[in-house]
Amino acid sequence: MKIDGQFVIYSRKSKFTGKGESIENQIEMCKQYIRMQFGNSAADDALVYEDEGFSGGSLERPKFKKMMADAQEHNFRAIVVYRLDRISRNIGDFAKLIEQFNQMKIDFISIKEQFDTSSPMGRAMMYISSVFSQLERETIAERIRDNMHELSKTGRWLGGVTPTGYASESVSHVTIDGKTRKACKLKPIPEEISMIKLIFEKFLETNSLTKTETFLLQNGFTTKNGKDFTRFALKNILSNPVYLIADDAAYQYLTENNVDLFSEQSDFDGIHGIMAYNRTLQQQGKANQVKPMDEWIVSVGKHPGTIDGKAWVKVQRLLEQNRSKSYRKPRSNVALLSGLLICGNCGDFMRPKASQRLNARGETIYTYLCSMKERSRGHVCNIKNCNGNIMDANVIEQLKSLSEDGSDFLQQLEHSKKVLTGDRQGYDEQLAKIEADITANEDEIKGLVSTLSKASGTSAETYIVKQIDELHNKGETLKRNLDELKELTANHALADIEYDLLAQLLASFKDSVDGMTIEQKRAAIRNFVKEIIWDGTQAHVILFGSEYAFEFPKIPVGMTNTVISCKNTENFEKAAERGDVEPLRVHSKRNPHVFPLTAQAPGRIIFV
Repeated sequence: MKIDGQFVIYSRKSKFTGKGESIENQIEMCKQYIRMQFGNSAADDALVYEDEGFSGGSLERPKFKKMMADAQEHNFRAIVVYRLDRISRNIGDFAKLIEQFNQMKIDFISIKEQFDTSSPMGRAMMYISSVFSQLERETIAERIRDNMHELSKTGRWLGGVTPTGYASESVSHVTIDGKTRKACKLKPIPEEISMIKLIFEKFLETNSLTKTETFLLQNGFTTKNGKDFTRFALKNILSNPVYLIADDAAYQYLTENNVDLFSEQSDFDGIHGIMAYNRTLQQQGKANQVKPMDEWIVSVGKHPGTIDGKAWVKVQRLLEQNRSKSYRKPRSNVALLSGLLICGNCGDFMRPKASQRLNARGETIYTYLCSMKERSRGHVCNIKNCNGNIMDANVIEQLKSLSEDGSDFLQQLEHSKKVLTGDRQGYDEQLAKIEADITANEDEIKGLVSTLSKASGTSAETYIVKQIDELHNKGETLKRNLDELKELTANHALADIEYDLLAQLLASFKDSVDGMTIEQKRAAIRNFVKEIIWDGTQAHVILFGSEYAFEFPKIPVGMTNTVISCKNTENFEKAAERGDVEPLRVHSKRNPHVFPLTAQAPGRIIFV
């Protein structure tokens, strides 16, 4: 075991729970081990990486990947886990990891099995144990699949979010041994089923997800959650076998595609629908992916089907044809404000659309148009398009002017900073008062404890114990208040530095923006601009300024609440999937490092 470097603790649990080998319990046991073997200092200085809600069957875990990246850059002494399968249940992955640790000269310790790779016997025993971990994982997976096979024979609904058109209904039945069992099946919702039939009819009529989406938007149809339909939502509905009526055409299609079918051909009665199990791959933090059909476990369900086999199969053929000839919309490679510009009328993102024409400077002429306007063909939103070349140039010039002495924005930054400093002085006074209250409370408890020893066995003992409990609870509340106030004070200190850095970045922007690439300009703008709202005639640029926002010109009355509330991560991700905005790339996040003149800036912060 080498003696330099820092210990690292890694903990993982597949499900969020505070019971058993929880994340906290694993970390505490690892710290106890380090403390016993290597001293208090090593345990106190140990770095902790924790993944909760991630399976050990894959290495695609955020904190694990960060630990491995940090291990390349830092001289870690050892990586400690509570149990071997916390790091991996896959023998292939595990063997590669141990090899990587050896190359980086990092020891690996599993305290439950008492394995330590600093010795040859420890390495050998660890490999043997990892084989059994993988065997356990594969046995669990096989058992789950066997359970799915048994459940599929019943055609029951296993729970979760019900598909559009159906609700979950509990059904009881008596088994052969006289016991009452409950199960769930899908029950049709008539008004939603009518809409599902309409969606299939429109798609068969138009052979276009886009045209079907436009029809639904123009006629006010929404999802069961009250949101506008998108092409992706429509594709999920059209490809879901739950709507397929179990008839001869359905049986032929399913058998041709080699699904694991647990119903006889005689069960395809032309009435009931299809239940498909093991159809999607669900991963933490990722959109569900549809598995190949030969991995599906299929049976005839207890619910009535909606779309006859021939129509449903035809829809699948059309979707497959469309996918083979589909293409991504060409992205504008010059627009700077994609993902920042929002329609002031409906709140959707505005995307750049390039033309075939050039302006006098030889630049491609492009406009920003509202995504909802385009998708609904102007029925839901008809806001005027925005000249992209002029908009981008004006935003750059406005940002340049902000760094000038005496500008409104710099004055507001200075005012905000003064307000913040005043607030922090008040926080310091509150901190001192709470700390004094905690000290007084502890002194009072000590006095009562001393009195309790003298009053032992008397009637006063019960009252003294009760007083001690009350004071103890009061002390815990004071400590929680103290921690919250310290955190708030720390956040304000960070914001104070942010104001200074923002002013420095503005000065750098004015001098360096003209020499930047398109990607660098996009990244630079995102350091200052929170969002831009287009009202049809003017653009309202809202800037970052900690919790304070600065805008020019002012947003018209009645617009802010509608527009600001609609811009969130979910909206951005959906817009990026549709191709309406550019996904955030390495240079597209708020990051002050894009400025060459800020390399010497003290107290540099990475904005998230």
